[in-house]
Amino acid sequence: MKFRTKKSIEDVLLKQQLITEEQANQIKLEIASTGMAAETVIRNSGMVSEEEIVKAKAEIINIPYINISQKAIAIETLSKIPEGVARRYNLIPFEISGDELSVAMSDPLDLQVIAFLEAKTGYRIKTFIGLPNIIAKFVEDQYSTSIDTEVRAALKEAQTETQEIEETISDLNKVEDVIRDAPVARIVSTILEYAVKSRASDVHIEPCEEKTRVRYRIDGVLQERVFLPLKVTDSVVSRIKILSNLKIDEKRMPQDGRFQIKVGDQEIDLRISTLPTSWGEKVVMRLLRRGGGVPSFADLGFRGKALKVFEENLTKPHGIILITGPTGSGKSTTISSALTKINVPRVNIVTLEDPVEYRIAGVNQVQINPQAGLTFASGLRSILRQDPNVIMVGEIRDIETAELAVQAALTGHLVLSTLHTNSSAGALPRLLDMKIEPFLIASTVDIVVAQRLCRKICAKCKKKFAIPTEMIKEMKEELGPLWPKKEPVMYKGSGCNECDKTGYSGRLGIYEVLSVTEKIGQLILQRQPADIIERTAINEGMLKMKQDGFLKVLDGITTFEEVLRVAQD
Repeated sequence: MKFRTKKSIEDVLLKQQLITEEQANQIKLEIASTGMAAETVIRNSGMVSEEEIVKAKAEIINIPYINISQKAIAIETLSKIPEGVARRYNLIPFEISGDELSVAMSDPLDLQVIAFLEAKTGYRIKTFIGLPNIIAKFVEDQYSTSIDTEVRAALKEAQTETQEIEETISDLNKVEDVIRDAPVARIVSTILEYAVKSRASDVHIEPCEEKTRVRYRIDGVLQERVFLPLKVTDSVVSRIKILSNLKIDEKRMPQDGRFQIKVGDQEIDLRISTLPTSWGEKVVMRLLRRGGGVPSFADLGFRGKALKVFEENLTKPHGIILITGPTGSGKSTTISSALTKINVPRVNIVTLEDPVEYRIAGVNQVQINPQAGLTFASGLRSILRQDPNVIMVGEIRDIETAELAVQAALTGHLVLSTLHTNSSAGALPRLLDMKIEPFLIASTVDIVVAQRLCRKICAKCKKKFAIPTEMIKEMKEELGPLWPKKEPVMYKGSGCNECDKTGYSGRLGIYEVLSVTEKIGQLILQRQPADIIERTAINEGMLKMKQDGFLKVLDGITTFEEVLRVAQD
């Protein structure tokens, strides 16, 4: 829509010192000689960015500018304007306040469209101007990825106070089929489909005071993605409970369950946990992908001396290999990769897991079942009668399991397991706390691997940046002689559609591998604390986890901030 005003775009840009007076005169001359619009002339000249042109236009027409890509939009808000209308007129609703609906538009002066929207939605429209390409991309993302058309239809039904129920159950035995096709079922399906496609490891459905938020843990970081109206929350939770074989009428106690889904050709196991909170039941779903293949040590991030020591100890006929780290640090993946490495026909491998996360052909994998009496301890006793060469115990949780693991190692078996400690050195005093005799620890434990997961820089938007002096100083102090002699180059992700504007895509591990040498064994016998054990291991050549992370920063794999996030003492 054309408009006339005394103030021109080039005048605004000149006032903001984005162009020179000479450039402004040049623009006016070209407008007069060619008859082209000022926007077109400025855009063609490349003097300023598209964003600056739109901001200048916003000042002239007195309509606020908005960067819509930085907004989190509730499903309820998005459902006010149909997808077809949003695409056709390149606009998107992003906020409701009382009787006012805020809408980002590429052309906020189109009065006919504004009148149409007010009639369609019943709200007074407050217009904002945004970059046309950003709005178009956001419309595409929000309508087609976060919530599909069926979910919006379901929300529209849920907003109605009285539902008109159409009789669709002709056979009471087929009620499950009817539930499967209900709108709430489509909401749950969409939430899960998005989780699979965005590579999420967990989904959190959390009721709050005014709405329910859905968050996804992607590459180890929780990200807010979708909001649901409170009135559909109970139905969504009940749907998940039905799929998980949980009691839908039990809302006062936490419950655990599981079910499976298939998205495209991907089969996913889901572990479900419900928790009563002050605003309603919270649900967390852990996604475990089947048949995705086990990554190699190189893919995990092992290299150099750490890789050599780990591989050497895997070939030993007996002993204990411990993997330590907090929940979600990739311990199960590391153990699965280790088992795959030594999985040959002449080796009998038996595992005890909770749950079985990676299915490995040729490995006897056992899922523990405490309700049936199959615990890590009782299962380990049975496994020892199965003529194993290698035993994997998912986690050493108690004194009994620790004692059995040590006995298995002493009787000629290689035992792999995990512990929840923050460092590799901390695992040894932890075993002492479990009443294991120091001489048994020193003679059975071969290595302890501590690890964390760092996000990798997105390859699509990776770029160099100037390294701050403080960053170089801290890294030099940590790395010491490992600091490169040549000038280092560091990278970061600028953020793109491929990585959802985060600058990161995928994860890899940073590690410290502690070998129980003769000196370390003496310290264990003396019941020395973790800090003395760690200091001795470093003197013997152990690379600390933080050092491994900083070396990967220098290699352009991850960032300084990411290493500090996961490995700061």
